[in-house]
Amino acid sequence: MKTMTCRQLGGPCELGHRGATADEVIQAQDGHLKEAVKAGDETHREARQEMKFRWLHPKQSLGWYHDTKAAFAALPED
Repeated sequence: MKTMTCRQLGGPCELGHRGATADEVIQAQDGHLKEAVKAGDETHREARQEMKFRWLHPKQSLGWYHDTKAAFAALPED
């Protein structure tokens, strides 16, 4: 298991997301952003919009995805 923070994934806070794969951590970040914005946290709104764009336009977001996977791979195990 490895941990990446909301900030490492493009968000505004230090909440950690743990997962066995980068995809698990990315999905956890997506859920976190959805919940934060739903709860009225405006600091997460921009990151949520960017994440929504990535899901809707995956080919255009491959750079972010590959960078995130590489950053995850470089992390030590928790």
